[in-house]
Amino acid sequence: MTRSRLPQDDLALLSRTRQVAESIERELATQIVGQKQVIRPMLCTLLAGGHSLLVGVPGLAKTLMIQSLAQVLDLPFRRIQFTPDLMPADITGTEVLVEDRQAGVRELRFVPGPIFAQMILADEINRTPPKTQAALLEAMQERQVTAGGKRHPLPQPFFVLATQNPVEQEGTYPLPEAQLDRFMTQLWVDYPTVEEELDIVLRTTDDRKVNLQPQVSQEEWEAMMQLTRRIAIDPSVAKVALQLARRTRPGDPEAPEEVKRYVTWGAGPRASQHLVLLAKAWAALEGEPLVLESHIHRVALPVLRHRVQLNFQADAEGLRVDSLLQAIIDQAADRSASRGSLGDFFRS
Repeated sequence: MTRSRLPQDDLALLSRTRQVAESIERELATQIVGQKQVIRPMLCTLLAGGHSLLVGVPGLAKTLMIQSLAQVLDLPFRRIQFTPDLMPADITGTEVLVEDRQAGVRELRFVPGPIFAQMILADEINRTPPKTQAALLEAMQERQVTAGGKRHPLPQPFFVLATQNPVEQEGTYPLPEAQLDRFMTQLWVDYPTVEEELDIVLRTTDDRKVNLQPQVSQEEWEAMMQLTRRIAIDPSVAKVALQLARRTRPGDPEAPEEVKRYVTWGAGPRASQHLVLLAKAWAALEGEPLVLESHIHRVALPVLRHRVQLNFQADAEGLRVDSLLQAIIDQAADRSASRGSLGDFFRS
């Protein structure tokens, strides 16, 4: 088993990372009611340097969560409202012709678009056509924008947090699979409990104002991001991540029969990479210098759910991708001994 060999300075920063995570969650709790099952994975995604897609019906504070997170991380924030008439240049920027009257010359000058910030909210990302959605691909993967044959690097660190409404389909466009794969996680934002909803109503119908305070400097957050990649992981634990991703592929020899029956295609190699990175981030937020198998299992669902495509038979039988994946995760975590096989799980 691999042992952590982090130097003393890194161990001190690791302890600080856990303290910062707790202070961020406390600060966000003054503005956001509940949603703890979303906030911690979203923090992990940012610590791992990834992007996240938040899916939920309107009114569940998806936009407010992202705005608040930018405030507590003290990162420059831009909101891009995606609409059917939005053009790629409206996101990335464009070249304009500028005249220098003194020199008597004209030149093309690049005017940066709203993508040139460190935290981007892509609001209702599925409301714009694929051509405009694709404008984000280079930015999300390469952290740069190409215009007029010139590359323009984006500010670092750079995060895209997108929102999507799963209910309304009119006037929306499915995200291309290549774009979905660029999101490290897809997080489901669910309805609040009765107590939480009462708290929301009372908070939002009085004259109280909340002023969120930054909990970490940008330099310190970047140092924590670099530390995350130095968290140790044993090859046997990394293999657990690979096995989870590979078991979602219907053509893999070790795929369960239910996967072969219900899945059109499964998660690619980027899923294995993201499972390890996100597990390292989860360990860092807990102050752990070593990735455990439990960290892999904990982050598996948000990493895999948007990378697995179910077939028509699954739709006809009302099978949800989360149910299938949770069965695979439970079996891998050895928590499904009472259920037996995946087949037993679906017959129960």
